[in-house]
Amino acid sequence: MARKLSSNNLAIRAVLFDWDGTLLNSYAADTAAYLAMFRAMGIPWGVAELERHYSPNWYRLYRAARLPRQHWKRADRVWRLHYAKQRPELLPHARVVLAQLSADFGLGLVTSGSRSRVRRQLSDLGLMRIFRARVYGESVAQRKPHPAPLLRALERMRIEASAAIYVGDAPEDIAMARRAGVKAIAVLGPFPTHKRLRATKPYAVLESVRLLPELLGEMARKASRAAAGSRRGAF
Repeated sequence: MARKLSSNNLAIRAVLFDWDGTLLNSYAADTAAYLAMFRAMGIPWGVAELERHYSPNWYRLYRAARLPRQHWKRADRVWRLHYAKQRPELLPHARVVLAQLSADFGLGLVTSGSRSRVRRQLSDLGLMRIFRARVYGESVAQRKPHPAPLLRALERMRIEASAAIYVGDAPEDIAMARRAGVKAIAVLGPFPTHKRLRATKPYAVLESVRLLPELLGEMARKASRAAAGSRRGAF
């Protein structure tokens, strides 16, 4: 297991995660709900348009589709109705990684997803108690990439930004972490964000969440070598 990391003489004590696309394999469910919503709202979009404009902030998607604001609430209801028929599962290795990391780090969840939907999924998957803090789309007024959701989670965990790492699969995740002063790690998940995600130049880009414990171990070793070098230089 990864040793405690050190940053500015402060151990990394928490790893916080995005939910959809980072831990939950929800792309197929998300897409099916969007396509059904597009049909119901008379929007002539298919998968290509959805992937071109996809954002975890669905209101950006509504704007791209030129959906009038007065119809947003109805679109939300239609999306939720169709999404409720889906039962997405965790991404491969996600459960094992969470169990490994929970032994050494406090874990948090910061998602744009609704409280009702994500809480139900966490409960169904037996993961409700593994996260010390859970921040949902309604928990704060601002949405990603605003830092407020991540800062709220850190506040609840009583952990400073420099003592945390955030893991996500969308450019908004990386931007939020940077604005909050948290080191950002990207995971290439099932959603169509890979090119834009790499362009944000996060601390690291992982092909799978499975590689996260290994990365944390490498970071710990690097921090230990740097600390040892500093001690030698002091003499």
